[in-house]
Amino acid sequence: MNATRKTVLSAVQPTNSMHIGNYLGAVRNWIPYLDEYDCIFFAVDLHSITVEQDPEALRENTYRSIASYIACGIDPAKAILFVQSQVPEHAELAWVLTCHSSMGELSRMTQYKDKSQKHGSHIPTGLFTYPVLMAADILLYGTHLVPVGEDQKQHLELTRDLAERMNHRFPKSSSGEDSALFRVPEPMIAKTGARVMSLQDPESKMSKSDPAPGACVFLSDSDKEIEKKFKRAVTDSGSEVRSEEQSAGVRNLIQIQASFLNQDYNAVLQRYVGKQYGYLKVDTANIAVEHLRPIRERTEAILKDRAYLEGILKQGRAAARARAEKTLSEVYKRLGFVRE
Repeated sequence: MNATRKTVLSAVQPTNSMHIGNYLGAVRNWIPYLDEYDCIFFAVDLHSITVEQDPEALRENTYRSIASYIACGIDPAKAILFVQSQVPEHAELAWVLTCHSSMGELSRMTQYKDKSQKHGSHIPTGLFTYPVLMAADILLYGTHLVPVGEDQKQHLELTRDLAERMNHRFPKSSSGEDSALFRVPEPMIAKTGARVMSLQDPESKMSKSDPAPGACVFLSDSDKEIEKKFKRAVTDSGSEVRSEEQSAGVRNLIQIQASFLNQDYNAVLQRYVGKQYGYLKVDTANIAVEHLRPIRERTEAILKDRAYLEGILKQGRAAARARAEKTLSEVYKRLGFVRE
């Protein structure tokens, strides 16, 4: 890795196969970063257990996440790829940051409020504290830039607050010099990248955990599954695409097609004005199939070569730990822990 370049970091939860929202809104946009930044991408399996997981499914989905990164175009020779739980410094720093965060600021996290409502009175503690683990993920590597969507901005603000708080409380390095303990990261807003919505509830963001059948299009879906989901996508009670005031469902299909084709939304819209919704659904399905088939086939090929995948993870783990250990050692020294 090049120490003179800025570091970009991002990750996905391996709770299922990645979906087209992850791809169009995030992973595809990371590819140009590879030649401009030091890139760190990983699978956050520690985050995934904030809700109950089947162990075998989690293990396989973790491998699939890394394989999907590579299949989408993330070159492991140009980025650090690893699995979060294989770098124990993430959990260790998260505990330190937890002790320097407050219940008040964590209880204000919008995602916590939304997700906790699904658990009734039995809310997992990890669901409450996982933004602190996310902060540890970022701060461990001296991260300059974090690609974020609208739903993650609040968590990055918490990360920045914690970094500044720790820098204020522990201003002197272990050698006695005045120096910041953590770099305060900045949000990175992609110039392109779609906010892909559910095919069954186009007012809500596409999610792996959506229980509605056909709501989410996964990168692992077969051609027929993709076609079926798009053909059943919710539009509205009308029948044809209008030049003005498109429904949320129609806007979502046009945005998905525009994103796959790297075209302007209005350019795609004009092709369908006055046409029945069916044309838009079929065409979007066909475009998605053509773009996702090579990714799916490449992912499956990588998963079959487990030795290759393990080699990538071993290499990534070593590179990540080399950085993480250095950061955590300085943190422990500044806190007053006895070190060797």
